[in-house]
Amino acid sequence: MHKVPLGESLRVIGRGTVNWFSQRPLVVSFEVTNSCTCWCKHCDHGGPKDGAKNLKPTDYRRYMETLKPAVVQISGGEPLMRRDVVDIVRNVKGHANGLPYTILVSNWSLMTEERYLALREAGIDQFSVSLDFPDERHDEFRRHPGLYRHLSRIVPRLAALGFDDIVMNTCITADNVAQINAAADKAHEWGVNINYSAYSPRRTGCPDYFLNTPEQLGVLRRELEKLKRRMPQAPWVISTPATLDATTRYFENHGTPGCKAGLRWLVVTPDGAMQPCSMQFERFQLGEQQRMIDEFSAHNTCDQCYVSIRSMLDKSFPRLVSEYVGGFFSFKPRQEELAPEAEPAES
Repeated sequence: MHKVPLGESLRVIGRGTVNWFSQRPLVVSFEVTNSCTCWCKHCDHGGPKDGAKNLKPTDYRRYMETLKPAVVQISGGEPLMRRDVVDIVRNVKGHANGLPYTILVSNWSLMTEERYLALREAGIDQFSVSLDFPDERHDEFRRHPGLYRHLSRIVPRLAALGFDDIVMNTCITADNVAQINAAADKAHEWGVNINYSAYSPRRTGCPDYFLNTPEQLGVLRRELEKLKRRMPQAPWVISTPATLDATTRYFENHGTPGCKAGLRWLVVTPDGAMQPCSMQFERFQLGEQQRMIDEFSAHNTCDQCYVSIRSMLDKSFPRLVSEYVGGFFSFKPRQEELAPEAEPAES
C-alpha cells in the first residue's frame, strides 16, 4: 500500500491527534445510499431503495465543516449506485490539501476505469473492495452472478496503472474462514492489498455465519497464524498482527467490549442523521455529537462487532499512531515518495 506523502501525512496525523483529545470523531462513515447491487448473506442492505431523501453532494460540506474528521469512508449500500458520487467526493474532500484521507467502500460491481480515474481525481485515497471468496463462490455469497469474473478482470487492470490504492476487504465468516490465506494469495496475484474484518450477527440477526464451533475456531487460529508468519514477506497484507489477534479473541469470546462508537467514529445515514455506528440506530442531528457521546457512548455496552472501522480505532493512542504511521503515512516529501527507483548503473 502506498504511503501518504509528508505534507498530507502531517495534516492527517495532526487532525487525528486534535480530534482524539477534543472528543471529535477520527473517522466518519458517510453511507451515501441504502441501495445496493448485491443481496449479501452477511449484510442487512440489498437491492434498490428509495433515495428521495438522500443528501445532495453539497450537503456534505456542512458535515465536514462541523465534524472535521481525519478520515472519511464513503460507503452504502453501494456508493457507486449514486451517479453523483464523484461530486460527493469533491465536496467531502474540499480544498484541504489532503484532508481527510478518503476511502471508498464498494463491491465494485459498477466500477469502470473511467469511474476509477474520476474518483481518484476527485480525492479518493483508497478503494476498499469486498472479496468474500477468491473464486466464483463470491457470486453465490453476494447473490450477484458474474461479480467475481468482473473483479478478476478489472482489479488487475486498474492495479496495473500503478497507484497502489486498492485494498480487498475480506469479512471473515464461518463460510470462508478456511480461505483467509487463499484470499491473500488472490490479492497478491491481482497486484493489490488485502485487509480482514469480522462478521457480526448483529447486522442481520443470523448467527449462522459467526464462528460458533471449536472446529471453526481451530481453522481461524491456523489460518491467522499462517498469515502472520507470512506478513514480513507479504507487505500487501495491511491488517496488523495486533488486529488479527484481536479478531481471534472476538470470535473466541463471542464479542469484544469497550466499543467507542459515537466517540472515535460515527456514521452519517443517507438522509443526514448521525448514528454511533451502522448497527446502532439511535439518531442524532448534525451538531449533536456531544449529546451522542453523553447519551450513547458513555453508556455503551455493545460488544457485538469487530468491523474494520472499529478494528482500526479500538487501540490506545500510542499504538494507533505507531501502527498507522508505520503502515500508511510517510515522512518523505511527495516527489521523493513518488519517484521511481533509480536503475542500477551499467558496469
